[in-house]
Amino acid sequence: MQKYKIEWVVSLGLLVLAAAVGLLAGAPAVVSAGKPIVPGDVAWMLTATALVLLMTPGLSFFYGGMVQRKNVISTMLQSFIAMGVVSILWVLVGFSLSFGDSIGGFVGSPWTYLAFRGVGGATHPDLSPTIPLALFALFQLKFAIITPALITGSFAERVRFMSYLIFIVLFTLFIYCPVAHWTWHPNGFLRQWGVLDFAGGTVVHMTAGFAALAGALFLGPRKAHSAGSTHSPANIPFVLLGTGMLWFGWFGFNAGSALAANETAVLAFLTTNTASASAMLAWVFFDAVRGRRPSALGAAIGAVVGLVAITPGAGYVTVGASITIGAVASVVSNLAVHWKSKTALDDTLDVFPCHGMGGIVGMIATGVFADKVGLIHGDATIFLRHLAAIGIVGGYSLAGSWLIYKVTNAIITIRVRPEQEEAGLDLAQHAESYSG
Repeated sequence: MQKYKIEWVVSLGLLVLAAAVGLLAGAPAVVSAGKPIVPGDVAWMLTATALVLLMTPGLSFFYGGMVQRKNVISTMLQSFIAMGVVSILWVLVGFSLSFGDSIGGFVGSPWTYLAFRGVGGATHPDLSPTIPLALFALFQLKFAIITPALITGSFAERVRFMSYLIFIVLFTLFIYCPVAHWTWHPNGFLRQWGVLDFAGGTVVHMTAGFAALAGALFLGPRKAHSAGSTHSPANIPFVLLGTGMLWFGWFGFNAGSALAANETAVLAFLTTNTASASAMLAWVFFDAVRGRRPSALGAAIGAVVGLVAITPGAGYVTVGASITIGAVASVVSNLAVHWKSKTALDDTLDVFPCHGMGGIVGMIATGVFADKVGLIHGDATIFLRHLAAIGIVGGYSLAGSWLIYKVTNAIITIRVRPEQEEAGLDLAQHAESYSG
């Protein structure tokens, strides 16, 4: 009974938060004069924003097809619900924490764009020089949405839904927003160092990967995993569908990060597609070399790893380098998945081996191959700063996420009861079932 009282309090709190957003957002926006809007850039960025949003439903199919049949709906819902929770949070304070006036290069002022006040149709000289600031904020929102959704694969099949909602809020506020500020705000300290992250290798994939690792460690293994049981994915066609949606949406993710319809967007589009293709083939061939049959699941995972790895360098590297990046990341992640399978760590859907390691490989590769400033084309400065950034973001995301799991667990127990885990979260948490 006490558990349900707490969940009612949390639900009421979220409703109050939504109401507060509505009241605050009703205030008139302060519109400052800016450079003229470029219609072609606006059209492209509207398209890119929609493409990035499509990735979250794509992720839900990708993850939902991998889990046991009794957990398909709950796993997919964990991605979908992020679109609701993070959207409201972003409007209220998330965008301001990420891109508001910098406080020492570590976080944005929560008052700069509180409830989107001042986020209107005018351009911004630093953040959105040719498109409305509101469009830039919407584009960035889609990145914030998919990041906590990526984490869910690590603790799939054993997390309480209401606890997950609390985790989303805390992770977005205390992990995602500060790292986004460090990396993408003009005055962020990593940006000032010259660290290059074109579309989210650190901000999205490393934060999600290390938070996933912390979650797998904190929650412990599933009963079936401890018993050495294996299960077949519920629906491999779902995985392939999700992969296709992710690959399609990733063109907005990476090419859209040029923030204009220009040659950089075309380069990012090209390197994104090429790296994913290279990684998919590398995963399949590497499996074959190791005596495994080529599988649809392996091809899908390989493609996604390639997309992850090219993300930080998509607009900075050549198409030739993208082939290398995709192939190397695929082999590294494949080996990481294999090594993880020999440990007691239960990262259900291999989020850290794929997204965490993929992001790390991508950031290292960007430091090596980036045009003019990378290790090959410049000197060692940017490369060494990328290594430092990996350590800082990885350590902060791992330790910070662990603390967030602890706080969340103190509010509402994160892990479901053993009998609920046995019955499946679809029925235990949502009174629904998948019969496909």
